Amino acid sequence: MTDKEKFSLKDHLFNRQRVVYLSGLFADAESTFDADGFMRKCMRGLKQLELKKRIVHIAQALESHLPDDYPAAARIIRNALPPPLDPSRTDDDFGDFIFAPLGEYVVRNGCSAPHLGESLRTLREITMRFSMEDAIRAFIDAFPDVTLSELTTWSTDSNYHVRRLVSEGTRPKLPWSRRLTIDPTQPIPLLDTLHSDPTRYVTRSVANHLNDISKDHPELVLKTLRRWKAAKRQDADELDWINRHALRTLVKKGHAPTLTFLGYRSDPKIQITHFQLSTKELWPGDQLEFEVEIQAERNERLLVDYVIDFVKANGTTVPKVHKLKSIEIAKGKTARLKKRHRLHANATTYTLYPGRHAVSLQINGSIQATQPFDLFID
Repeated sequence: MTDKEKFSLKDHLFNRQRVVYLSGLFADAESTFDADGFMRKCMRGLKQLELKKRIVHIAQALESHLPDDYPAAARIIRNALPPPLDPSRTDDDFGDFIFAPLGEYVVRNGCSAPHLGESLRTLREITMRFSMEDAIRAFIDAFPDVTLSELTTWSTDSNYHVRRLVSEGTRPKLPWSRRLTIDPTQPIPLLDTLHSDPTRYVTRSVANHLNDISKDHPELVLKTLRRWKAAKRQDADELDWINRHALRTLVKKGHAPTLTFLGYRSDPKIQITHFQLSTKELWPGDQLEFEVEIQAERNERLLVDYVIDFVKANGTTVPKVHKLKSIEIAKGKTARLKKRHRLHANATTYTLYPGRHAVSLQINGSIQATQPFDLFID
């Protein structure tokens, strides 16, 4: 049995131990809370459910054990919360997934005009323990003006988890979440505030948010980044990191204005003097190995990627771009690069099929050289 088969994310995040912990928090906050009954209801059928359905299942169990009066239930939820996540950290502190059902409960029971203020206040408290980026989206869709106004206030909140929620919750292509119905460019004023945040957890979300927007509005993203550069509100090195992370999809596409913005010429004066594969016959699990020599005819800053054309089930190919290296070469000098890329037999993002593949060098957005190879499958 492989490690992948042994480990179950849903069982790791939602299990009896975590349910006991959650029920204990509610019992401490409300003397009438039936912790044992809640735990039994949560565990009944939990093992048969997938991850997202477990969140809904636990939220439904809460509905049976909290007051029908929503404001009273919301107050109990807030009182049951443990202390906020460590405020001295600045990154990679997503929180405890067992609090995700609390956001689901708020959406199911409090996404209405009479309860809007109570619900937003509750989500703000929960997000300091676990990100409410998914739950807030229901309120953005249902009450865009009021919710975005509240998010404007949250964008300067003292807690960085609340500030991150402003960006992450309004991302147009947030993974694992519903697509928002608002104009995807509408949250940019929020990002104008958040881009100068001192915490990487927030600025990473800002960069990911811009990367989402760039897929449909590349020029707007470049305009925004130019404006932030002129404003000089963010540290230069951090803003450079935001730029590169926000533009990664456009870079892979070879988007010429983006490459120019990042300081790469679209017409580098170079020669590929050597490009060779270690072998042109490979099987799943093997490593595709290649080496390349690049000679510069003038001082050049180069963004070197490699593109693998994978064979699909129908015999056509689809390109996948991978980062190799950003380098600077002086006139007349040669850079030598090597790369090993394992062709995983059980990758989650693609399936390997036999046939004639190819690997190409993409430099500053343009294909410069290509080598074919054959993939065999037993």
